[in-house]
Amino acid sequence: MLAVIFGCLYFAFHSVREALLSLVTIPFALIGGAYLVYFYGVHLSVAVAVGFIALFGLAVETGVIMVIYLNDAMQQLVAAKGNSSTTITNDDLREAVFHGAAKRLRPKLMTVSVALFGLVPVLWATGTGSDVMLPIVLPMIGGVFTSSTHILLVTPLIFLMTKEYELRKFGKLDVLAVTH
Repeated sequence: MLAVIFGCLYFAFHSVREALLSLVTIPFALIGGAYLVYFYGVHLSVAVAVGFIALFGLAVETGVIMVIYLNDAMQQLVAAKGNSSTTITNDDLREAVFHGAAKRLRPKLMTVSVALFGLVPVLWATGTGSDVMLPIVLPMIGGVFTSSTHILLVTPLIFLMTKEYELRKFGKLDVLAVTH
């Protein structure tokens, strides 16, 4: 499953680095999902696996959007200052990454809020089908929290570190074409 997701990401970005940056959200989503499943004492089943698959899709989707926004910020920086280590400083990179991540903050919080508003009521449901829905929902609720934290805080930092390394080692940035 991860190989298929990686392949799709690679064909979308045409870059192994960008695909891995989007794919690294999955372990963080897995941590929160596994913790909530353990906390509720639910055993691994097909329903739990379906919940994790849905969670992985949501985590990768929001990770991809963050990477697209960060790449867009890099393109704007290169358009404004040129693509050279003599014209772009590390402070310029930090500011561009900060603005790219800040553009993504509201859409990410909306995605998390909508997912949680739809899923959290299942935790207290007692009617018909609630015993089937709970194992599906638990991984998604736990994973949404941890993947959101990762995407909003860690992904921009990893992106910034890779761009600082590129600028230092190659003297220019590898800027990908952004497709919205």
